Amino acid sequence: MYDVRSLRADEFMDHQEILDTLAWAEARRDDKVLAQALLDKAAARQGLTHREAAVLLCSAAPEVRARMFALSAEIKTAFYGSRIVLFAPLYLSNYCVNGCVYCPYHRQNGHIPRKKLTQDEIARETAALQDMGHKRLAIEAGEDPVHNPIEYILESISTIYGVRRKNGVIRRVNVNIAATTVENYKRLRDAAIGTYILFQETYHRAAYEALHPAGPKHDYAWHTEAMDRAMAGGIDDVGLGVLFGLERYKYELVGLLMHAEHLEAVHGVGPHTISVPRIQPADGIDPAAFANGIGDETFAVLCALIRIAVPYTGMIVSTRESPAVRARLLPLGVSQISGGSRTTVGGYGQDLRPADTEQFDVSDRRSLDEVVRWLMELGYIPSFCTACYRESRTGDRFMRLLKAGQIQNCCQPNALLTLQEFLEDYAAPETRQAGKALIARELQRIPSERVRRVCRESLQKIAAGQRDFRF
Repeated sequence: MYDVRSLRADEFMDHQEILDTLAWAEARRDDKVLAQALLDKAAARQGLTHREAAVLLCSAAPEVRARMFALSAEIKTAFYGSRIVLFAPLYLSNYCVNGCVYCPYHRQNGHIPRKKLTQDEIARETAALQDMGHKRLAIEAGEDPVHNPIEYILESISTIYGVRRKNGVIRRVNVNIAATTVENYKRLRDAAIGTYILFQETYHRAAYEALHPAGPKHDYAWHTEAMDRAMAGGIDDVGLGVLFGLERYKYELVGLLMHAEHLEAVHGVGPHTISVPRIQPADGIDPAAFANGIGDETFAVLCALIRIAVPYTGMIVSTRESPAVRARLLPLGVSQISGGSRTTVGGYGQDLRPADTEQFDVSDRRSLDEVVRWLMELGYIPSFCTACYRESRTGDRFMRLLKAGQIQNCCQPNALLTLQEFLEDYAAPETRQAGKALIARELQRIPSERVRRVCRESLQKIAAGQRDFRF
């Protein structure tokens, strides 16, 4: 029985509620008056329930879809401006005891060489990422209690934070590892992680169990209830996501929104981020073998709906997607993207991109500098900001500021300051020239005269060699 406040997965992610929601929405798919009323509600930037969003998802009216796209752009700009935060994944180990049929790291795969980075290798990978200009990482590791215990993850986080190369420093380490215990989440919190990320893969329980036939990840409830344990362990920034293509996309969207509603109802704060990966080719993995793949237009609709239904959340699109697809999604609500990514264990320390340990094919293979310049050409401000985390503006404090629109007083100048650091330390001449012009323009758009003045002074200090100013 559906209960948004329950801590049991089979109650806050009730299968029958999802089916009833989809049936209810399908019966109203041609109700344009209702659809426009829901879009009016969304325009107030208070979000939509999973049932309301399902109605818009089922609607095929061109005018409804057009307004939905326009509204998602308006809401994204209202909350996040033109800033796009950049990060990179860092794969520590591909040892895994699970049997996930869509992932090449599954334990039955005998083709892929297994590798686990030593702490010295992690330090070299971190230095390579710093040399690119990154300030924010998301560490990834397969689930293996022998090769990748929590102690290894904690030591790796400490190593990453400890690397200093020229002006390079990693200021925020997000963590994407398997569901674990409250005690281990407390240890991750004490290690000063940023966001804890865990993709659900699919919310459909029967499909989930079939896709995860072996290993601890087979336990649907343990996995689905992980965010509640993480928050109980003191981690107040968590990131959700499904792997589109594994199950019917309408089912997944409703489940994703129900999960966000559950976190808000129980913990007073919804997901800090929502990721929207689609299944991609990899060693032994053919996306065509999965019957629920989605095209680019449907993908755009899903992104727009997530933005208007959960207006406060950060939205992430990775290098799984091509530059063209990412360009299409940026104005529909995306606020974070990866750049210069390698999905191999130890891939950053090699000149040539290795493919033998990739978790998935990377569609956008441009360098970080190229991605930064591309974003600026599209009118966005590339940001390497980590200030909110470092100033303890996380969890409900961050959400209150974001929902009130006050976070803009911090984020806009911080984006310019971190972009200036990148331009001074890592950018190619063409990128530096374009970035300086962008900063000059955007500086004038900061509404507060005091903030504008302090930002200008800090920019000058960065140009003179100082680093790490923040609001």
